[in-house]
Amino acid sequence: MTELPEKRRDASRSREAILDAAERLFAAQGYERTSLQEVGAAAGVSRGTPSYFFRSKAELYRAVLQRAFGQVRNAVKSGRERALRSGEPPEVVLAGAVGEYFDFISGHTHFVRLLEWEALQGAGQVGELAPHLGAIHEAVAAIADELGFGVEDRGDAEQLVLSILALCWFPLIHARTLLPGLGGNPDDPAFVSSRRQHIIDLVLHGMRGRLTTANIANHTEAT
Repeated sequence: MTELPEKRRDASRSREAILDAAERLFAAQGYERTSLQEVGAAAGVSRGTPSYFFRSKAELYRAVLQRAFGQVRNAVKSGRERALRSGEPPEVVLAGAVGEYFDFISGHTHFVRLLEWEALQGAGQVGELAPHLGAIHEAVAAIADELGFGVEDRGDAEQLVLSILALCWFPLIHARTLLPGLGGNPDDPAFVSSRRQHIIDLVLHGMRGRLTTANIANHTEAT
């Protein structure tokens, strides 16, 4: 494999360092309170380097969001591909998908905070980005395929994805507001593990009838 010239490797590293620093700062303090100078300092590059790569703060912010949504989309796609290869029954596939998504956002708290800032600011930037819609559509399609939802049941699949999102996001969004009053701590591995299992159990219980139908359909197709 041909190696990139050193200059190009340095440029790639600088660009990623700027994106990493910008993601941290935008997540921590929002778009308005973050400057390109702060990003450059946090990334360990000169003041003008962020502008060189991204021209403006708005363009850098969009690049941060695009990268974050790309990571979500890749997680959804890879999870779906593993599920399809596994040959496991629908309830196992669904449990794996829910757990995998929970693990993903638990490990990407910057992504959660970025979207919360967007929600507070009227989704001015997210509304211009198509990738986040693609990730949601793929999640709905994966659920619909695995559970045997027909075209007429797409609304049910959308509701299920919305419920999974809400159940997984709440502890992260309200980690310092409502959660302490409920005895929860998102930094406690025991709480995270129990919350993860609770969500899986709740989703499987709510979808029990649909999962039974999907099992029967899969068995019929196999025979």
